[in-house]
Formats: sequence, C-alpha cells, structure tokens
Amino acid sequence: MGETKPARKTPLKPAKRLSPKERVRIGEILDRFAAAMPDPRTELDFQSPYTLVVAVALSAQATDKGVNKATGPLFAAVNTPEAMLALGEAGLTDYIKSIGLFRTKAKNVIALSRILVERYGGQVPLEREALQSLPGVGRKTASVVLNELGIEPAIAVDTHVYRVSHRLKLSRATTPDGVEKDLMAITPGPYQTRAHHWLILHGRYACIARKPKCALCIVADLCPSRELFQGG
Repeated sequence: MGETKPARKTPLKPAKRLSPKERVRIGEILDRFAAAMPDPRTELDFQSPYTLVVAVALSAQATDKGVNKATGPLFAAVNTPEAMLALGEAGLTDYIKSIGLFRTKAKNVIALSRILVERYGGQVPLEREALQSLPGVGRKTASVVLNELGIEPAIAVDTHVYRVSHRLKLSRATTPDGVEKDLMAITPGPYQTRAHHWLILHGRYACIARKPKCALCIVADLCPSRELFQGG
C-alpha cells in the first residue's frame, strides 16, 4: 500500500459496454452478496480515523488477523498521533515486529503521525489527495479508509479482489487500477460502498487462491470459471 499515485480528478468511466445478459448476471451476483452480507465491514480493528489509517497501512503484505494481534496492545496504549510520536519509532517497532516489513512501516507511521500533528492539528484529513500524500498511504490505503468511513465510495483492489474479479469475469484488466475502474463502472451506486468488502471476504473465505470452495460459493452457478475448479 505504499504507492503514491496522483488522485484522479474525474469520475471513473465504464471500460466497456455490458450486454443485457451480462448486466443481469452481474446484478444477480451483487444482489446475492448483499443478501448474504447486508452490512460488511473491514476485519481490521480500529477506534478512530487515525487508528484506521495506521491499521490499514500496517496491513500491506500482512493478514488482518496478524495486524489485529499487534494493534490490540498498541491501540490500548497509543491511539493518537501525539501519543505515537511520544512512543517513537523504536517503541512502535516493539509492538509491530510480528508484522512483515515492520521497520519500514514503523518509519511511515511515525512520519505520517508527525505530519498529522504539524499540518492537520492531529486530525486525519478525510480527503483523498491529502491522505495519499501521507507516508505509506497510497491509493489503495486511502480507498479503504474513505470507503470504510463512508466518505467516498471506493473499491480498493488487493489480491483477493483481483482474483475474484477475474474468476467471476467482472474485469479482465491486468492492473489494480484497471480492475478498480472496471468494478466501479459495473457496480450500481448503492452497492459501491460494500462491493470492496464482499469481494475481499469472498476471496478470503470461499474463492481462495489454490482450491476455491466452490461447493460453498453462493454465486457458483453464475461463475464462468467454475468448471476449472470442479471438485474444489
């Protein structure tokens, strides 16, 4: 999540036109996810916009479970930028050393905390361009934060979202930005704040990487890739 690409100034546009049949199929997939998970949320533990930013920044190349194990004690002791600066990089490292890339992440969290204190009065700026300017916060991290807090509909594309999108033929794009563009274009407005969670949770627990659990999949009959995993 460390990329720092410029924020888009114009709305995402459809990458292609959908046939009526394909629109119905995609609509049914989303309707089933909505029925199964009406109000999906991130599995990262957080208490405030600040702790959400920190948790998401720490989650790059790490599991939510592993991050929560580290941030539980951390957030019990430190939950503001000011307190994080007082803790310092060495102190933070002691809390998060079980997480991958912890040294780089510790530097970024201390750096972004300093910026929040010096430029924003200790508050997290809930605007994409400002968020993406923070150390260790790229487009994906900003999308998760803005979407989770209800500020801006966004579909952050991680490995789970990328995999599920391709298996369900929701996108054929070969980059995260391309997949995001496709997903935002085909997802109706009322579902745009939840689609990220549906896809990530479906990829985490059902449409897993090596042996997807097709027998448990609520959209298996709508999946163009199901025959590839028969017996999965």
